[in-house]
Amino acid sequence: MGSRPFPVVIAAPSGAGKTSLAQALVERNPKLVFSVSATTRPPRGAEQGGKDYRFVSDPEFDRMIEAGELLEWAVVHGRRYGTPRQEVENALARGRLPVLDIDVQGARQIRRAYPEAVLIFVLPPSAEELNHRLARRGTESSENRIRRLETARHELAAATDFDYVVVNDEFERALATLEAVIAAEEARVQRQQDLAGEVERLERELGEILERSR
Repeated sequence: MGSRPFPVVIAAPSGAGKTSLAQALVERNPKLVFSVSATTRPPRGAEQGGKDYRFVSDPEFDRMIEAGELLEWAVVHGRRYGTPRQEVENALARGRLPVLDIDVQGARQIRRAYPEAVLIFVLPPSAEELNHRLARRGTESSENRIRRLETARHELAAATDFDYVVVNDEFERALATLEAVIAAEEARVQRQQDLAGEVERLERELGEILERSR
């Protein structure tokens, strides 16, 4: 008996740490696979194409939309981001759980495409800490940081649309909470592939034990 695979969506205001959590989650669990998003923004810092993001041109992104290759896409801070359909479908077909590191708009679209998806919203411990994390990146201009903070203020209202909320105050604790959420979701009765057959098998074996014991 095993559970049916499902997408795991992790969204958060920029700077809350969702990408680091999503990548660490995948590294620690062989059943999970990171879904690499496509984006029209240039690489930031040490980011690698194909690993962190699939960096594409605007014409290529247009082509992907027209070809129906994206499960969802959205404009975030003036750049487009999207989830390649094949990434998610391939993972599910292999019995793996695709982990999607996406924004709030994208999370809503994934919910419509995959009602069985689990949506997790990551919160920073405080607004001041969020501001510090964005400043520490060293890759944002002051104007961009302010714009991200303004977007974060609006995105917070979406937290109530998600299944779970995890506060990223201490990284290992937040990561452990994410792992617990996924383990609990895998154990849901509705996700089991042959629960009736498993129960029937156990009942039969118990009957045989009882017969031998009489």
